Amino acid sequence: MDNEVNNRTCEVIRDGRFKTTKWKDIKVGDILRLKKNTFVPADILLLSSSEPNSLCYVETAELDGETNLKFKMALEVTHRYLQGESAMADFNGLIECEEPNNRLDKFTGTLFWRNTSYSLDADKILLRGCKIRNTDFCHGLVIFAGADTKIMKNSGKTRFKRTKIDSLTNYMVYTIFVVLILLSAGLAIGHTYWEQQVGNSSWYLYDAQDFSPPYRGFLNFWGYIIVLNTMVPISLYVSVEVIRLGQSYFINWDLQMYYPEKDTAAKARTTTLNEQLGQIHYIFSDKTGTLTQNIMTFKKCCINGQRYGDWRDGAGQLQSHPQVRGCSPNAGSVPGRRCRRAQSSGTSGSAPVPSGEMQEGTEQWHVSSLQPALLISKQQVDFSWNMYADGKFLFYDHYLIEQIKSGKEPEIPKFFFLLAICHTVMVDTSDGQLNYQAASPDEGALVTAARNFGYVFLSRTQNTITISEMGIERTYDVLAILDFNSDRKRMSVIVRESDGSIRLYCKGADTVIYERLHPKNLKREATEEALDIFANETLRTLCLCYRDIGQDEFEAWNKKFMEASVATTDRDEALDKVYEEIEKNLILLGATAIEDKLQDGVPETISRLSKADIKIWVLTGDKKETAENIGFSCELLTDETKICYGEDISALLQTRLENQRNSAGSSACSSLRMSEPFFQGSKDRALIITGSWLNEILLEKKKKKKKLKLKFPRTAEEKQQQSEKRRRAEAHKEQQQQNFVDLACECRAVICCRVTPKQKAMVVELVKKYKKAITLAIGDGANDVNMIKTAHIGVGISGQEGMQAVMSSDYSFGQFRYLQRLLLVHGRWSYIRMCKFLRYFFYKNFAFTLVHIWYSFFNGFSAQTAYEDWFITLYNVLYSSLPVLLVGLLDQDVSDKLSLRFPSLYVLGQKDSLFNYKKFFLSLLHGAITSLVIFFIPYGAYLKTMGQDGEAPSDYQSFAVTAASSLIFIVNFQIGLDTSYWTFVNAFSVFGSIALYFGITFDFHSAGIHVLFPSGFQFTGTAPNALRQPYLWLTMILSIAVCLLPVVAWRFLSVTIWPSESDRIQKNRQKLLAAEQQWRRRQSALHRGVSARRSAYAFSHQRGYADLIASGRSIRKKRAPLDAVLRGTGAAGAPHTS
Repeated sequence: MDNEVNNRTCEVIRDGRFKTTKWKDIKVGDILRLKKNTFVPADILLLSSSEPNSLCYVETAELDGETNLKFKMALEVTHRYLQGESAMADFNGLIECEEPNNRLDKFTGTLFWRNTSYSLDADKILLRGCKIRNTDFCHGLVIFAGADTKIMKNSGKTRFKRTKIDSLTNYMVYTIFVVLILLSAGLAIGHTYWEQQVGNSSWYLYDAQDFSPPYRGFLNFWGYIIVLNTMVPISLYVSVEVIRLGQSYFINWDLQMYYPEKDTAAKARTTTLNEQLGQIHYIFSDKTGTLTQNIMTFKKCCINGQRYGDWRDGAGQLQSHPQVRGCSPNAGSVPGRRCRRAQSSGTSGSAPVPSGEMQEGTEQWHVSSLQPALLISKQQVDFSWNMYADGKFLFYDHYLIEQIKSGKEPEIPKFFFLLAICHTVMVDTSDGQLNYQAASPDEGALVTAARNFGYVFLSRTQNTITISEMGIERTYDVLAILDFNSDRKRMSVIVRESDGSIRLYCKGADTVIYERLHPKNLKREATEEALDIFANETLRTLCLCYRDIGQDEFEAWNKKFMEASVATTDRDEALDKVYEEIEKNLILLGATAIEDKLQDGVPETISRLSKADIKIWVLTGDKKETAENIGFSCELLTDETKICYGEDISALLQTRLENQRNSAGSSACSSLRMSEPFFQGSKDRALIITGSWLNEILLEKKKKKKKLKLKFPRTAEEKQQQSEKRRRAEAHKEQQQQNFVDLACECRAVICCRVTPKQKAMVVELVKKYKKAITLAIGDGANDVNMIKTAHIGVGISGQEGMQAVMSSDYSFGQFRYLQRLLLVHGRWSYIRMCKFLRYFFYKNFAFTLVHIWYSFFNGFSAQTAYEDWFITLYNVLYSSLPVLLVGLLDQDVSDKLSLRFPSLYVLGQKDSLFNYKKFFLSLLHGAITSLVIFFIPYGAYLKTMGQDGEAPSDYQSFAVTAASSLIFIVNFQIGLDTSYWTFVNAFSVFGSIALYFGITFDFHSAGIHVLFPSGFQFTGTAPNALRQPYLWLTMILSIAVCLLPVVAWRFLSVTIWPSESDRIQKNRQKLLAAEQQWRRRQSALHRGVSARRSAYAFSHQRGYADLIASGRSIRKKRAPLDAVLRGTGAAGAPHTS
C-alpha cells in the first residue's frame, strides 16, 4: 500500500513547466496542479482554481469520515495573478507558518509577497488525504510534505483492544502449558525409574540401543510433550474467532437495530469484543446528538421582558390544554384513564403515535377511557402571508404574529432583524427555494425562525448582506464579523444602517452576555426569569443584544482589528482581545429558546440499563443546567435523586485526603476507616460536576507559562530533594484521583458538563485505572473520538455531526435506544455462549488427553498413546467440534424479549460468574474424572473377560476403540446437557458427530484401506470385531452412565433447590411470553416545577464561516476569459475564466 501511494503521480512545476512527478519526489515549495477526483499529495496552500473566485471543493472522508463536500478558497491576490503556467513558475512568495502538528482544523501562517503580508488560515489549505471534487483543476504550493503533513501526524499507533475473557483465557493456557511440562517431567522420571527396575533386567525389551535410563527418561519427556500436546487447546483460538465472527454477523443482521429513517443498520466493526458487551459496568455517553436528536427547533423567545411561544390566541389570551373530566395532558391523573400527546413539543421519550392519528399543523391529545376517544386539536400559526415561510416550521403563539404585523412593539422587529443579520450562514437558491448552510444546527434554526417571522436572509457578498424585512428588501454594509468560538461563546456583526449609523449586533451565552451589558438594562431581571423558565423546560437558550458605535470609535477599533488579523503569532488570542474592546455596554433585546429533542426510547433505555446495574455517566460540553434538565428528561435523574454538585463535595475530598496524609503509616484500623464510603446510607445520589472543577480537583489545571529559567541542582542532596518532591506530588495527585473515582462511583449517575474531548477521555481512563471495570463510551461527533478510543468498547452513532465517531468505533448504529439490545441481548448472549464454549472445550480436551496418563502406569511410562493415531488427529477436528461451535453461536438461556424485560439477568457477566479460575479448575476436574471413568471401567471390564466367540477381547486395539467410543458418546451427550436452546441443527450436530465417528472408524479399520496404506492404517478389522461384542456395548453404556448421571442429578437439584433467576424465568417462560403483550413501560410521573437552572448556549463548538464571508469568495461570479489576462504584462487583472 505504501509503495502504491508513494508512486502516485501529479503535475509539478519543473524548469518552468508542469511535469508529471511521483508523490515521493514532492518537496516543500513545489507548485502542484491537481485535477478533479485526485487525492491531495501534501498539505498545500491553494493558489487558484478553475472555479469562480478560485473556490475549490474537496471531500475529506479520509480525514474525518465525512463525505459531504467542503469548500476552500484562495487569496484574492493569488487568484488574480497566479492563473497561467508562467506566472506559477515565477511565483516568489515567502510563507511563515506554524510548525507541523496534528490539528486538522487549525492553521496559522502569513504569506509575504509583493511587499504585502496576507494572513493564512485553514480555509486556504488543502490537506493531504483530501479529494478534489467538482473542480476541474487547482494549483497549490506545498507547505508540509511526507511525515510532516497533518494526516501523518495524526496516524498514531492504533490501540489494540482485548476482552477480559481473552486475557483470562491466555493465563489459563499458560497454566495448562505449565501443567503439561510438569506432567511430562513426572512421567519421564517414572520411565527412568521403570527402566532401572524393570527394563534393564528384561531381555525381551532390548531394542539394540545402549542408552542409559536417565537418557531414555529425557527422550520420553519430549515424547510425552508430543503425546499430551492436545491438552494445550491450540484449536481453541480458531474456534473462538469463528464464534465471534458469527456473533458479529448476528448483530449486523438484527432488524430490530435497523434505523429506517437513515437506512442505517447496526454494524459490528470489530469481531474481537462481542462477549465483553455482556460485562459492561460503566457507560460514558455524550449528550448532544447521542441522547438528543441534534435537530434544533425554535420553540420560544423572550423579547423586551415578554415571553412568547406558549399557546395563545391573537388577543394574547393564554390557552391551556383542555381537560376532559379531570384528565390532563400529564397522563395518569385520573384512575382508569390515560392521556397522551400525539406530537410532543418537549423532550419526551413516550412512544410515538401512529401517523394516521395526526393532522398536519395540529397537536392532538388522546384521552382513552371506557368511552370513545376525544380529540382536542391545537392549531398552529398560519404563515401563508409570508412567501418565504418554511412549511415545516411549527409555532402556536398567534399573539406574536399579531405583534409583528401591527408594529406596536419596536423591539420585536429589532429582535428578528438581529437573528436575520447576525450569523455566518451561507445561502443558495435552487428551484426558487432558499437553502441555508449553517456551521451549527442551532444557528440554522435561528435564521430559519427569523425567515418564518418575516425577516428573511436572502443573500450576501463580501461586504454586504441583503434581508427581506416584512416583504421589503434592504441591503446593509457589513463592516466586520466577530466570529464565534468555544471560548468566546458569542458572535457579533458590525453593520452600517441605512441612515449611516453604525451598530453592533451580538448573540451569545447568557453568562458572557450579562457580563458585558450596560448597567442600565431595564429588562435584565425579566429576561433572566424567562431564561430560568426556558432552562426548566430543557431548552437551549441564547441572549440577543446590540449597541450603537460612533464613527471615530469604529475607525480606531478597526485599525487594531486589521493588525490582529495579520498577526503571525497568537492570532486568535490577539483577535479575541480586540473583540473584547468593542463588545461592551450592550443593550439587551431578549433571548431565544431552542429545543433539542430527546431521541426516541432514551428514557426506557436508561431505565433498563440502570436495572442491569450499569452506571451511566453523561459527558458533555453543554452548560450544567441544560445537562441537568436533560438528565431529568431521560430519567437519569428523578425527583427522589439527591444531586451533589462539585462545589459540595470538594470539602469531602479534601477532608479524606487530609485524613489519609495524617494516617499514613498508622494502624490497619485507620486504613480501614479510609476505605469507608463517602456517603452514609443508601439514598439515590447523582453527581454533577464541571470541567473546570474537574481540572482543579484532579490537579490537572494548566500552569501559566513562565519565562525559561534554567536551574540545575548542584548537589546530590538537592537532586534527591527534587526527586522526592516530584514523587510526593505524583502520589498526592494519584490519591486525589482515586478518591474522586471512589466518590463518583458511589453515585448512581454522574453528569460532567463543560468538559473537553481530552477530559472525556481522562474520566474514562480514571475509571478504568482505579475501578478495573469494563467501560463503554458512546458518542456521535468528532469530540467523542478520544473517549470512544479510550474505553474498552466504543460505540458510534450515525448522527448529525458526521461519521468521525463511527469511523473510530467498535460498534455503530443509528439511535441510542439500540444500545439496550446490543448489551442486554447480544452482549449477554455472547458472554454466556463464550463461557459455555470455553468451559466445555477445556473439559473435553482434558477428558480426552488424561487417558494417556492413566495408560502410562500400565506401559512402563513409555509414551505409548491410548488411542489410534487417526482418532487423535480427528477428535478436535470432526468428532467433537461442531456441537460446541453451534452452542457458541446459537445458544440462549432466555429469549430476547425476556432478556430486555428482566435486565437483572445481565449481572452475571459483570460479576464474571460464568467463567473464572474456579470454573476453569472445575472443568479440569470434571475432565479428569471423565478420563478416569473412560480408562478404568473398560480396563476393569477387560481384565478377565471372554467373548462370545471364545476369544478374549482385551487386546490393546479393542481397548482403544472401546475407550474412544465411550469418549465420543460422553462428550457429545455432555454438550447436549449444556445446551439450553435446542434446534434441529444442534440435534443434528450431536448425533451427526457420533455417526460420523463410527462411519470414519469403520472405514479406517477396513482391510481395503490397509492394503493401500499399510503403514498408516494398522487397526485392520478392530472396530468390526470389537463392536460386534454386546459385552463391549454394555461396557460403554456403563461408562456413559457413570459420567453423565451424576451431572443430570446435580443439574436437577440445582434447578429445583437453588434455582437462578434465569432458571425461574425459563420455568415460567410461557406465562411470561403470554404476558409480554400486556407489558408496557411505566408512565413517567415526573412533574417539574420552575427552578433556577439555566440551559446552555445554542452554539456549536466550531468556528463559523466568517472568514469565508469576509473574503468575498462565497459568491459565484462570471470571470473574464483567461487570455485577457495572459495578453497583459503581469499587471493587476480582473477575475477571469479558464
